[in-house]
Amino acid sequence: MSEVRTAAGALRGTRETGVAVFLGIPFAEAPVGELRFAAPRPVRGWDGVREAVSYGPPPPQPDAFGRDGQSGAAGDDWLTVNVWSPDPGPGAKLPVMVWVHGGGYTIGASSHPEFDGHRLARDGGVVVVTFNYRVGFEGFAQIAGAPSNRGLLDQIAALEWVRDNIQVFGGDPGRVTVFGESAGAGSVAALLAMPRAAGLFRRAVAQSVPGTFFSAELAADIATACAAELGLRPAVAELATVDPAQLVAAGEAVTATMPERAPRWGQVGHRSILFAPVVDGGVLPVTPWRALTGGAGRDVELLVGHTRDEQRLFTALGGLLGRVTPEQADAALRVFAPGPDGERRYRDSFADAGPGELYELVHSDWLFRMPTLHLAQAQIAGGGRVHVYELTWPAPGMGGVFGACHGLDVPLVFGNLDRGQPAMLIGESPSPEAETLSAEMRTAWTTFAAHGDPGWPAYDTEKRLTRIFDTHSVATAYPEENSRLIWQDHTFAVLPLIK
Repeated sequence: MSEVRTAAGALRGTRETGVAVFLGIPFAEAPVGELRFAAPRPVRGWDGVREAVSYGPPPPQPDAFGRDGQSGAAGDDWLTVNVWSPDPGPGAKLPVMVWVHGGGYTIGASSHPEFDGHRLARDGGVVVVTFNYRVGFEGFAQIAGAPSNRGLLDQIAALEWVRDNIQVFGGDPGRVTVFGESAGAGSVAALLAMPRAAGLFRRAVAQSVPGTFFSAELAADIATACAAELGLRPAVAELATVDPAQLVAAGEAVTATMPERAPRWGQVGHRSILFAPVVDGGVLPVTPWRALTGGAGRDVELLVGHTRDEQRLFTALGGLLGRVTPEQADAALRVFAPGPDGERRYRDSFADAGPGELYELVHSDWLFRMPTLHLAQAQIAGGGRVHVYELTWPAPGMGGVFGACHGLDVPLVFGNLDRGQPAMLIGESPSPEAETLSAEMRTAWTTFAAHGDPGWPAYDTEKRLTRIFDTHSVATAYPEENSRLIWQDHTFAVLPLIK
């Protein structure tokens, strides 16, 4: 057993093969009752020694990918952190890595087994922190009488907890790296643009950054549709006593009808994306790309990247793998390709591509690949430093149908190759090749957290050197050149309400 004393009180954790583990530590008061839809409040202290041996409950969310959205511990203490430390004690001053999970801003919890920080902490000599934040309607719906982006405010509260407490776990509050994937990477990008987050981390890693940032008008219209499923308006006065499960169900009902709403909600209607950070001019003043271009990330060392086949996972889950029709490819190009001649440029640049490849290319580029690349370019434009990577190693699981798909980087970075949902990508028995690549990526991430250098040159707009993670990893020019050129004049702006 291990004991530490935080600002709020004493904690007792466990030790697992040389790593001290503390789970389910509250970093804010439960956001229920009078705190429902409010900004997070600092947690009150406790007397005695609090047991920190089990994860806190996940925030309200739908079931997804075979997971029960309400699984885990019971209760409403959704806002908790977990810590893995190879050397607990105030004098260790180890680098700190704070993970922001993904899940489309709608699902996800730090208790998922693929986010276990033991191996990353033990092998990398870093303190690993994971945490829960409000997702879906609770965290991102635009509600009258409530602050925007409550999920992002939760993330800031977690980072403030790290600043104030991580030293007793052996961490250095001056060497904090925030890292995340998918919606977690979008959150990292948002944190770079948020004045309230300034100074809370020194480095950042954004893995597969989604380009979806909503206008306040679009977010409010979506919230109105969700509340209307319950016969209510999107206001704290009407929703504060509604069972969170009812709001989850309302969101699922709206999601089921989103393609019909595309004339009003645009591209997110076509992709059934219900929630995202809201550029409200206050909590989140501007988009991350605009903020970084203006120098907001100049003092933060940045590592960004994506997988080669981002869309493949979603194509497979939607039952379209090998079944995309020419008409579906045409529609995808019309909706998502940039500019008035984007469709033609895709067909010219990928002349040998069939409907399935064109469909996947434009979806991958619009949602993840080009937003990620543009974030790197914005960092350079603002005078900052950035390293870029692409994961091209094809996932061997399920007969290799997934390629280098969205989410494949998560088990590789954490080293949890045989547990959690992403294990289906790796296969039942991880190969030596998978173990070697995982060790390579873990070393790059932890070295970056410690020193700001992942092991390959920084990206620039001339050589565009990019680390390609594969069986034989190399540093070479950014490989998705055709897509880069198609999107080079595009601006990832706030997604509007189409009136």
